Amino acid sequence: MNVQFIDLKTQYEEVRDILDPAIAEILSTGAYVLGKWNKQLEDEIAARHGVKHAICVNSGTDALRIMMQAADIGPGDEVITTAFTFVATVETIAQLGAVPVFVDIDRETMCIDPSKIEAAITPKTKAIMPVHLFGQLVDVKAIQAIAEKHNLLVLEDSAQVIDGHHEGVYTGNWGIAAGISFYVTKNLGAAGDGGMILTNDPEIDRRSRSIRIHGMGRERYYYDELGYTSRLAEIQAAVLACKLTKLDEWNAVRLDVANYYLEAMANADLILPRTYPGNNNVWHQFTIQTTQRDELMNHLKENGIASAIFYPVPIHMHEPYAHYGNGKGSLPITEIVSEQCLSLPVHQHMTMEQAEFVAKTICAFVGEKQGSHA
Repeated sequence: MNVQFIDLKTQYEEVRDILDPAIAEILSTGAYVLGKWNKQLEDEIAARHGVKHAICVNSGTDALRIMMQAADIGPGDEVITTAFTFVATVETIAQLGAVPVFVDIDRETMCIDPSKIEAAITPKTKAIMPVHLFGQLVDVKAIQAIAEKHNLLVLEDSAQVIDGHHEGVYTGNWGIAAGISFYVTKNLGAAGDGGMILTNDPEIDRRSRSIRIHGMGRERYYYDELGYTSRLAEIQAAVLACKLTKLDEWNAVRLDVANYYLEAMANADLILPRTYPGNNNVWHQFTIQTTQRDELMNHLKENGIASAIFYPVPIHMHEPYAHYGNGKGSLPITEIVSEQCLSLPVHQHMTMEQAEFVAKTICAFVGEKQGSHA
């Protein structure tokens, strides 16, 4: 049996009847930039997430950078975050001249550990940037309470959690702004790069819309601040709007696969991902931890099962970012998880037969935990 990590071809096949005419219309009219598809996508995702404003941008990375600039994060400001993340979280902080301050993670959720945040706060701390990792929100209420206590901004890295919520309150509402990624591998993925900023703050909305077009303000060719070229191509907006019609259905499949994994591998000698109570996990990744990570990955490959490592080396151990932390050993849980994490196929086009094959292959290889029984 062959189990892919993602199936982009089938994604396209499921929406081609509405996507092909949409792209043909864009090409025939020449409405390539910030047209009706951008507006439709912004309106629909703002409504889904219950926020007042959604701003399309060129990538999830730009979403983070622009929303931070719009929130006045700048030189010397400290932003508390995690080193167990994609580099965009940290590089965008550094690009603005701010200072990323790393805090260790919770072992089972792999998200930032709120109990370690207050010890990292200094007079220079301006914000907390929690990363909603692998499809679920962090412990949002704990982080929100810390931020309110210390008068800090919360800027959500929501790259991996479109449609994610805690007790019905969606990402984009737990801080002043949130950045979403529409990279091809995401639950809602473009045919290339794409991103979005969510906010309830009118000034963040106004400035983000300006910054994404060179800092152009209310009048064309008049510039209010330094900006970027970060428009979302109209074709990408159409791809995303068409795929959005399938997102509920696709996320339901991911949930079924993940729930099966959790049950089928409950006694396996590995660490399964834990979801915080009150969260809906949209399962962007299903990431296990095992001391036999590399051997298991090879075994899966030999059996036709794709897998991936997110993330093999935490950010504080990469040369461009090492000076922001204390080097190897400073984030012990982060470093252990990076050495043991392995992400399994959990995409929206998997069959339950494939999920069963993956789980059985893993269980046979790693064995059972000591003291457990079937």
